[in-house]
Amino acid sequence: MAIMQLTIIPLGTQTPSVGQYVAEIQQTLRREGVRHELTDMGTLIEGDPPELFALAARLHALPFSHGVQRVVTQMVLDERRDKDVNLGDKTAAVHARLT
Repeated sequence: MAIMQLTIIPLGTQTPSVGQYVAEIQQTLRREGVRHELTDMGTLIEGDPPELFALAARLHALPFSHGVQRVVTQMVLDERRDKDVNLGDKTAAVHARLT
């Protein structure tokens, strides 16, 4: 299991707001039943690496379907093979150390 942070940035749109694109990405993730969490700086997604890479490519293509001519996608993948890792595990471990 791995966790991917994905930030998709459409460039050259008529407004600096990207909320409509973020909303479409969130709807797509819900529709596909993908475990994810929206943050202020991107979306965290849980899954197996090959599936995450394919998902990132599909999500990257979404703004192009609305006429956007340039899209920058930032992806970070964290995969551990020594133990199962799920969304929220890292923050829970830090919070446990704070108490």
